[in-house]
Amino acid sequence: MARVAQFGIALGALGLLILVMGVFPGVTGRAPTPNVGLVQLMALLTGWSLIAFGALIYAKFTYFPHMMSNLTQQIGSRLALTGIVFSVICGLADVLGFGSHAGVLAGDVVIGQFQIAGIIGSFVLSSIGVLIYVLGGMPE
Repeated sequence: MARVAQFGIALGALGLLILVMGVFPGVTGRAPTPNVGLVQLMALLTGWSLIAFGALIYAKFTYFPHMMSNLTQQIGSRLALTGIVFSVICGLADVLGFGSHAGVLAGDVVIGQFQIAGIIGSFVLSSIGVLIYVLGGMPE
């Protein structure tokens, strides 16, 4: 089970690397643009998703390796995954066609203040879900 926990750490580290490249595109050698592009937004969302998945895998196989999850832990894992889904929905609202700037081309992605608030709130929701999973206690 230690190998699976190490995989969770590696997944989280890869997610952190992708998240940093999405937030600060200048570290890749590209000139930063004044607005947010679709690739930058996808890197941000993918990085956070990998961090959350890595944290859930690490917590499961480090603290509770041969045990079934209790109800609190199941709620925490579902809350973490729901936060990831909500962040993708909020971030890609305009691209998917139900945002306030629906129908724009992929190069002209507009990120509004409500989308940013939704993304950050969803990141917080998924972080709380991981914490609930870890603090859920020993399953009976």
